[in-house]
Amino acid sequence: MRPITLLLAGFAVASAAKIGVTLLEDPQLVTVSGQDAPEQTAFVSAASAATSAEPEAPAAPALVAKEPEVCEAPEDLLASIRQERDLLDAQKERNAQRSAELDLAAETLAVEQQRLADLKAELEGLLEKVEAAHTADVDRLVSLYRNMKPKDAAAIMNDLDIEVSVMVLGTMNERDAAPILAALNPVRARAISQIILERSKLPGDQRLDDIRL
Repeated sequence: MRPITLLLAGFAVASAAKIGVTLLEDPQLVTVSGQDAPEQTAFVSAASAATSAEPEAPAAPALVAKEPEVCEAPEDLLASIRQERDLLDAQKERNAQRSAELDLAAETLAVEQQRLADLKAELEGLLEKVEAAHTADVDRLVSLYRNMKPKDAAAIMNDLDIEVSVMVLGTMNERDAAPILAALNPVRARAISQIILERSKLPGDQRLDDIRL
């Protein structure tokens, strides 16, 4: 065989191989000039079966960037929130001021109570001293009249203040007071006796209006 003939035969084989590959890629090219070519159809069907037997790789899911949702509050809602916050701040300020006033009032009251307690203790001490002095003076006066003769003591008591006479005779025991009372002016003796009797009663029950001196 001549070399040129071999060269042409090689070109023919290459062309046939190229056509076969093209037919494998596009099955619609298996028809030839309005009639089917049995050999080409069988070849293409085998190629298609081999191609379909290969598993297809799953498509990667498309990652879609999700935009963040922005929720904008209405202006009236923001204004209401600001107003509520201002009211709370004002209420806190009023409560703080009220608490400070109550603390000051409590401190002032505590100081005043302590002052009154000190004053009460001082007055009680003074009253005890006065009472003690008065009791000592009355005891001394009673002792003086008891050591007198009854007529002399009665003569003095007839002109003495009625309250002093009642105090002295009311403090004496009955044995010492009886002779002096008997020596007194009868009107004055009756008055002193009635006052001594009524002074043990309550002020509303005492009857001192009809006493004659």
